[in-house]
Formats: sequence, structure tokens, C-alpha cells
Amino acid sequence: MRRLEAGDNRSITAGFQATSCVPARVRHGVLAQWRWLGLWVFGLLLAACASAPHPGAPSAAPPDPLVEARRLWRELPHQSDAEVSARIAMHCAAYAYLALGSRHAAQRREAEAISNMCSGLLVDFLLEHEPPRWTAETLEVGEAKLAVEFRGVSSSLSGTMALIRADTVLIPPVMGTRYATPGLGIPLVAIQARCTDHPACRLFPSEGVARPVTAWVEQDGEGMPHLVMTDPTLHPDIVVNNQHAVLASDVTAPLAALYDKSRLQRLAIWNLLGGTELAVREGLYLLEDYDPNKTPIIMLHGLGRSPLIWARLTNMIFGSPELHARYQVWHVVFPTNTPVLLDRHRVQQFLDDGWRALDPSGAAPARQNMVLIGHSMGGVMSRLLASNSDEVIWNAVFDEPVTALSGTPADIAVVDSIFHFKAYPGVSRAIFLAAPHKGSPVADEFIGQLALRLVRVSAPEVDALLRVAKANRQHESLALAADYQKEGLSSISTLRPDQPVSHAAQSLMPVASVRYYTFAGSLPGARPPGDGFVPLSSAILPGATSTTIVKSGHQLYLNDQVLTKILEILRQP
Repeated sequence: MRRLEAGDNRSITAGFQATSCVPARVRHGVLAQWRWLGLWVFGLLLAACASAPHPGAPSAAPPDPLVEARRLWRELPHQSDAEVSARIAMHCAAYAYLALGSRHAAQRREAEAISNMCSGLLVDFLLEHEPPRWTAETLEVGEAKLAVEFRGVSSSLSGTMALIRADTVLIPPVMGTRYATPGLGIPLVAIQARCTDHPACRLFPSEGVARPVTAWVEQDGEGMPHLVMTDPTLHPDIVVNNQHAVLASDVTAPLAALYDKSRLQRLAIWNLLGGTELAVREGLYLLEDYDPNKTPIIMLHGLGRSPLIWARLTNMIFGSPELHARYQVWHVVFPTNTPVLLDRHRVQQFLDDGWRALDPSGAAPARQNMVLIGHSMGGVMSRLLASNSDEVIWNAVFDEPVTALSGTPADIAVVDSIFHFKAYPGVSRAIFLAAPHKGSPVADEFIGQLALRLVRVSAPEVDALLRVAKANRQHESLALAADYQKEGLSSISTLRPDQPVSHAAQSLMPVASVRYYTFAGSLPGARPPGDGFVPLSSAILPGATSTTIVKSGHQLYLNDQVLTKILEILRQP
């Protein structure tokens, strides 16, 4: 019913003007019997005027958002046009978002289900029809506007990025379980080339950064729909009208997406045979944004391997909310064709360089209580990173102090830094998996001798060592010189139990402030007892906080019993 405007008088019956909520005056000469009818109509009009809105008030009550969401959801199966369906799904999801604020739990559950179904249809349409690179912008969906908003995503994502539905990313068997949490929204993977504008950018994998995001639709105060995306590991829930809604998440899909793109394992094997591509990739790598308050777990791979061996353990840590909130996983890429002590020296440099980029002031809590996890040769390196060398190794190489040697200052400094070292500061725990702490007899067997002939070493530090040794023949250990002449100098040769330098390094144990844990494999019938590569007598160390022996071969990083035990260790204070 419209308001009466000045001069707007329209007669609908004799004697009445019924277009107004105010009664018209009765004309003279109207028949008496019509008066009663007029009064009755007047009463009806007065009642209608009492319920009509006053000037300036809303013309109608807003629709129930859950009712509207249901109605739009029911419309979708009857639409054949994809763009029209996407527009309906967009508004359906926006209404369902409003219904998440209901005080009734059953209605909130229904609203979440409708929101996810409608948001999923909209996201599928946009991923198919929009450009592959996404950024914050306003799109048109069936002649309706949609704002794309990135709210609280990873700081390593900036500019444009690719988006993939997380449930379409295949999880390789080596990674184990997909860790996905149900809730509000559509889990996605955001992928972007690594940044170049900050020193920490080089700590991300060259394949790029992959981060989890979760998408849902809401509307702003003006009724415009927004496709909102956030990182569910940083913001696990949202609040709608004082009601909390937990966001859906998939933390495995981003890891799997990077795993699928990586060429590291092929490069690691090629590196043993003299390939140089891995040298470009060596260094410390972060799989997520650095957190100054989370404890780093530093994972070191073994001979001819790469950080890809840690895919399952990394996935399990990410999949545990308790552990993921406490730890950040750091992988190290290093060439495994060079001697173990040189690899230890390089890993220390990688860690030092990483801390300079991440925490120049040296005050971050993350520097305390670091955890080392190493497999095979990486386990030996972990032990040496947690130990003080004192003069033990130096005396196995030279019979004179470093100050008495001949050579260039640069070469002598390199040799000194390799053979003299302190336990890496901040390390409080070390976990050794199938580590040949006392060497491996395989290095002396046929396969080891074949490897000695095939493995090629190319490193400036080795060249410096050879120059210093040549200039100080009279002070060089005769046993070491003879061993080098016969066996050469490589990662394989330094795994031999009787190699002079390695034999000396076997006596170095983690400092008292470092708790260490040993894991070993034992195969039935193996002689000597062990995993076929590393004997039990070499993998087990005295003084360990715990020792775990499992029925397994050398690849303990794939053994679920071992990995479960590692998670138990990580949960400890």
C-alpha cells in the first residue's frame, strides 16, 4: 500500500476514496445502506494502516538466511547454464554463511553443509573459467559481482598465485596418510614462485612455495559476496555472530604438490657420480614460514639420498596439531659424495647462513632446544654436530698444531674449520636412524669397492685439504696418507671402519646437554646382525636415552613403528 501524496484522490466506490490509509469524507446524498458498508471497509483500511511501515522504515523484514540458502540450493539441479548455476551457488553460500550465526547447533551444521556445497560449486566454476593466476580482485559471475579476498594467508604468498583444490592433489604412497580436517570451507593449495625481495627467500625450495588455504563465501555490509581465503593453520576458525566455525583444512596436499615437482632424488644420485646440479641446490630449506617461537627439527638425509626421504615423517608432524604448533621442519640438501667431516662443516655453514637471514639479532626462542634427526650418514653427521672435536681428529691427521703448518692462510683456515669444531649451539636432542657410527663393512665389500671407483668428488675444500697435505708431508699421518693412496677420499672411503680419520671421529659423543636416541634395523639372518648395510654394533650407541631395534631393512624413515616412536619423543618436554 502506497502513501497518499498531496492532491492524490482517487474514488474507488461511491462516497469513498480508498487509496489512502486515512478515511475519505462521505459525500452528501449517499444512500444510508451504503454507510454501514463504508464503515466496515473503513475499519479494514485502518487496520491495514496500523500494520504498515512508517516513512523511512524498511519496507519488509529480511529473509531468513537458512531458508533462502535452502531455496537456492534446491534451484541448482534445475539449472543447465554453468554461469547461472555459479551465480546461484554464490548467493546460496553467502546466505548459508549468515546462517552460521544461528543460536541452534542443528541449524549451524546445516548451514555449514550448504555453504560447503555451494562454495564448492562456485570454486569449481572459477578454477575452470578464470585465469590460472589469482589475486585480490573483483570478478563477475553471471552479471553479479564477486570480490576475491585473501585474508590472513601465508606471508610468503604475495602477488598472483595458482590455486588447486586440495582433494585433487594425489598423495604419493611414500607420504602415507592424507591429513585433512572437516569443517567450513573448501581446502585449496596456493602455489607461487619463491620470493626474491628478502634474504629469507632463498630458504624456500626452488620449486616454489605451496601453502594451504581454505575458501568460503560471505557477504559484506552492502550485500556484496566475497570469496574469502585464509590459511587454516594460522587461523583455524572464524566467528559469525559470536558463533565459532572451525575451518576445513588439508595440510598434506601442499607437501604432496611440492613433492611431485621435485627433481632432488635424481639429482642426489647423479651427484654421487660427479653431477654438479645438486651443488646449486644445496642449503637449508624451510617448508613453511619461519616462526621465531617454534622449535626447528633439522632433518639430514643419507648417502645418495635427498630430503624427499623425510616426506612421511614431515607429513606426520604437520598432521599432528600438537606437534605442528610446537615445531617447524627444516630440511637440508647437501652433496653426499664428499667426506663426512666436510659434509658436517657445510651443514654448519648452511645453518649459520639460515640464522643470519632469519634471526640477525640472535634472540629468537627458536634457537633453543633444536632437534637433529639423521638417517644413515646423516645420523653420523648429526652426532658430530652435537659433539666437540677437541684435538681428537686433528691429531689423527697432523702431528703439529695448525699454527705450525705451511700453506696459504685461506687453505689452512679451511682445514682448521673442518677438523676443529664445537657442538652446534642450541641443539638439545638428536635422533639417529640406522647410522653407521662405527662405519659399515659394506664399504669394504664388492659394492663398496665398486662405489669407490664410481663416486666422484669435486669440492674446493677437498682441494684445499690436498694442498695443505702436500705442503706438510712430514707432518701428515702416515696411516692416513697410505689409506688415501689406496682408497681415495670420498664419502664411501670415510665410511670404512678402519679409515684413520673416521676411526678417530667414532670416539666423539654428543655433549652432556644433548639427549640422543638410537634406532636400528635387524633383518633375520643378516650377518653381521643388522639391517644389511649397517650392523647393530655400529648403529647402537652407549648412553642413549633410548634404543629401538625393529625388524626392518636400512630404510627406517619408512618404518611406521620407528616414526611413531619419533613422534613420542617429540611430544616429550
